[in-house]
Amino acid sequence: MTEREKMLQGKDYDSRDPELLKQYFFARELLKKYNNLDAHLLEAKQEILFELFQYVGKGVWIEAPFFCDYGNNLSIGDGTFVNMNCAFLDNNKISIGKNVLIGPYVQIYTASHPLKASERIVERNDGASYLTSSKPVKIGNKAWIGGNSVICPGVTIGDNVTIGAGSVVTKNIPDNTLAFGNPCKIIREL
Repeated sequence: MTEREKMLQGKDYDSRDPELLKQYFFARELLKKYNNLDAHLLEAKQEILFELFQYVGKGVWIEAPFFCDYGNNLSIGDGTFVNMNCAFLDNNKISIGKNVLIGPYVQIYTASHPLKASERIVERNDGASYLTSSKPVKIGNKAWIGGNSVICPGVTIGDNVTIGAGSVVTKNIPDNTLAFGNPCKIIREL
């Protein structure tokens, strides 16, 4: 089993694997181009997103700068807007639905590490390394993720959900709800 296969299955994997590093460096090249393009070059920006992401729907708008690890684990539905300075650590699948609003500085994490250092650090001949695992993140249609929120590995956010600014989402949030806080909690139905 390759390290990429382990990564996508949620098993411990080596993020310094040559195949993963190749994908990572390719994403960095595309992100550098994307983030440095003039804002009015919409077609050129779309072409880069098509090359970078697993799937990009119609009318997707992502403000620069934007950051991700691999890109090829990201799917974004029609009409979704991602504001500036967002970071999506797509070590596993990140699926974002249609007509989603994502505020500035939102961070989506799929990667995690063992809590105990003795389980996290792996000594190698070329220097210490660490074990990583990952869980997918899913955001439903018509969700609104407030600015500066953090979405943790393995979380599913339902359709028509509003997440208040500055929230840390550690658990699933069901459809048609307003949730916010640290940790993020359901406040009421919408």
